[in-house]
Amino acid sequence: QVRERLKKQVVEMKEKFPGFRPGLAILQVGNRDDSNLYINMKLKAAAEIGISANHIKLPNTATEADVLKCIASLNGDPAVHGFIVQLPLDSDKPISTEKITNAVAPEKDVDGLSSINAGKLSRGDLGDCFIPCTPKGCMELIRQTGIQVAGKRAVVVGRSKIVGAPMHDLLLWNHATVTTCHSKTSTLAEEVGKADILVVAAGKAEMVKGEWIKPGAIVIDCGINHVPDSTKASGKRVVGDVAYSTAKEKASYITPVPGGVGPMTVAMLMQSTVESAQRFLEKFQPGKWNIQYNQLTLKVPVPSDIEISQSCILKPIDQVAKEVGLLPDEVELYGQTKAKVHLSALKRLKNQPDGKYIVVTGITPTPLGEGKSTTTVGLVQALGAHLHQNVFACVRQPSQGPTFGIKGGAAGGGYCQVIPMEEFNLHLTGDIHAITAANNLVAAAVDARIFHELTQTDQALYNRLVPSVNGVRKFSDIQIRRLQKLGINKTDPTALTKEEVNLFVRLDIDPGTITWQRVLDTNDRFLRKITIGQSPTEKGFSRMAQFDITVSSEIMAVLALSDGLDDMKKRLGRMVVASSKRGEPVTADDLGVTGALAVLMKDAVKPNLMQTLEGTPVFVHAGPFANIAHGNSSVLADKIALKLVGKEGFVVTEAGFGADIGMEKFFNIKCRYSGLRPHVVVLVATVRALKMHGGGPAVTAGVPLPKEYMEENLQLLAKGCSNLNKQIQNARMFGVPVVVAVNAFKTDTKAELALVVQLAKEAGAFEAVECTHWAEGGKGAVALAQAVQRASQTPSNFRFLYNAELPVIDKIRLIAQQIYGASDIELLPEAQEKVTVYTKQGFGNLPICMAKTHLSLSHDPERKGAPTGFILPIRDIRASVGAGFLYPLVGTMSTMPGLPTRPCFYDIDLDPVSGEVNGLF
Repeated sequence: QVRERLKKQVVEMKEKFPGFRPGLAILQVGNRDDSNLYINMKLKAAAEIGISANHIKLPNTATEADVLKCIASLNGDPAVHGFIVQLPLDSDKPISTEKITNAVAPEKDVDGLSSINAGKLSRGDLGDCFIPCTPKGCMELIRQTGIQVAGKRAVVVGRSKIVGAPMHDLLLWNHATVTTCHSKTSTLAEEVGKADILVVAAGKAEMVKGEWIKPGAIVIDCGINHVPDSTKASGKRVVGDVAYSTAKEKASYITPVPGGVGPMTVAMLMQSTVESAQRFLEKFQPGKWNIQYNQLTLKVPVPSDIEISQSCILKPIDQVAKEVGLLPDEVELYGQTKAKVHLSALKRLKNQPDGKYIVVTGITPTPLGEGKSTTTVGLVQALGAHLHQNVFACVRQPSQGPTFGIKGGAAGGGYCQVIPMEEFNLHLTGDIHAITAANNLVAAAVDARIFHELTQTDQALYNRLVPSVNGVRKFSDIQIRRLQKLGINKTDPTALTKEEVNLFVRLDIDPGTITWQRVLDTNDRFLRKITIGQSPTEKGFSRMAQFDITVSSEIMAVLALSDGLDDMKKRLGRMVVASSKRGEPVTADDLGVTGALAVLMKDAVKPNLMQTLEGTPVFVHAGPFANIAHGNSSVLADKIALKLVGKEGFVVTEAGFGADIGMEKFFNIKCRYSGLRPHVVVLVATVRALKMHGGGPAVTAGVPLPKEYMEENLQLLAKGCSNLNKQIQNARMFGVPVVVAVNAFKTDTKAELALVVQLAKEAGAFEAVECTHWAEGGKGAVALAQAVQRASQTPSNFRFLYNAELPVIDKIRLIAQQIYGASDIELLPEAQEKVTVYTKQGFGNLPICMAKTHLSLSHDPERKGAPTGFILPIRDIRASVGAGFLYPLVGTMSTMPGLPTRPCFYDIDLDPVSGEVNGLF
């Protein structure tokens, strides 16, 4: 009856919450035959009822710490509603059973063995605890007789924590008068004879005699004992603690052994699991986070960004992780405010449906930026804290170059920030430092290899590359791959011919083709061109080289585009650093450095978890620039977030700079590799930038805005909306609906804001909304969030701009003409040569990542608005084969920014008493 009732309840749950199933976990230590038998019975019952049961088996070598770690993981798993530890623990190591049972979360302790559940039962909190399954089954059997328990005299024989003691409490709180007897009770027969209800759990075969029993009593026999029986094949039979044959003549109801209490115990375990699942559903709607949002205390005027950030009381980051459904063993804490998330989370969630995918981009900006990061944070705060949707922001990690240079931080601003902003803007968890180390290891390996090949014979090189260790020479795995690449199918180092040795040891790098540069995460213009190898120890081998900024490293792009550790390692190995004198590409794998790079990057590949001012979750991961790289945060962060938010949730990611740069690369590169398809484009515009595009004076960082930007000028604004019009067209070209977010500044007039909204809609935007999130937090972006919700319900007919199989020149031309408005392209000789080389080397089918200024749709940063009819000059083309794109260099782009006359670091300081950072913005 119980099982049939539970089946119906589970079916009802599934109908009400599609995809939901009650979850039971059974943790076993060792391999006892009796435990295996009991567990199989439980698993069979769970399957019959529709409960998802998971049997976790630890070896008998497991330590107490191993068991506690497993329990912690199951405690944090939202798919597990009931959880038992199979006793006894069959381990070679000393393990405290009490410590283990008390480690199980009380709300999942369906065995009812934890001290908390036992305490609640003893004080009568029956509706707020789990009762051990055997007493619970006994009570259900007593109820089935139809006899009223209240007022009856009950006797319990046995006082174990599992049956006797909780049975006493259960009968007592059901208003029976209860006596507990045990092995030391001198008048046991007399006490048994008084019982209207008798429960025996003494563990002694047929200890209670039939003649002791009061006529008409209810007898529940919990004992399972083996006694000799020559008539049985096994030589023994199972009996209870009550002499059944005589007791049944006096009792009104009696449970047989076997087949009485045992099956009820299993049924009650299933009932407790279903009850736990029901409690879970009452508290948490599946797919709906139970998240604590922070209430903002808005001030006028708005304080500095760092003042706002430091005034906020942050949630512990492990709380944020739990709120969004991450398990404890999927989260690696870096203090109280940030954490790494293991990629195992993506594997666990692989069957979950993805949420809605939103990309935030902008019009062509002024050098001051137009608030894409602020809008991204404002939008997620509105969707989460105000509209109560599951929502994740996925943003890039900022480079310290701009932070200390001209731009300042990138955590958003005002009441829309990722916090703590000083940690976000500085070292975070060290990912950029790991990239710097990995990149410079490759650079060192390139020059060292050239040096050693110039100064050693083939045999000397071979002896050092494949040394004899204890008289044995052996190729490493990476050397085997190089041999296979060369077509040498040998694994014995002594079997290579002289010609094969020569091919193996000599990469024969042409120094003039080296494209791999050293990097530093600092703006340092004097490292743009340097000479290396000046020491006498380099024996005259010197060459011109340069430093780039770390975020322009191909390793940063590899990190951003990888979809796992294995994919990242393969991409790292494919990175081309130069060509040989024979014109063949030389890769990181050829240098033998792939494994070392993967080791340096093993932690960086995990996304970083932070939070916004209003308590919504944020992934901060990877930070490639959008003008000299592809300008988007990591694929991995997006994929994990899309699973965590669920089908009805939202993931908001940001593409760097204007739609012509970051968004175009988001679609044509990131979405091409990730397989993800966006639902909505949010295009950020400001009156300030549109006036600049209409012919307003130059906007310069650190210089007060000219009066044209402080006064109403609808004519100038309308003219500048040509840029807005073009960027809307650019977004719609990919088949995705566009919502324009007009980021309002205090100098904007109502007429100006209304004009931008009107012209945006006329240009084809799905909706255009005025936003005040900088001053009001999520509240100021609620209308934007609602517009995004509506737009996400419309069909998205996403398509790429070009087929990657097209010739390189055709792909570049399509981007130049369709996205930038150019009439044609012009390849300078060096670029034309690279097209030939890369096509010959097999890289012609890679997508294109244009490296151009972000300050204009054209190659000329002074040309504002929406210029047309210009010729786009391509001065060079380089290959990021590991990342998976070719990047043409347009105009005179630098990959190492410089410091301005007055850098941001003038304002940054540390309070020596509190240790707080001051002045960062």
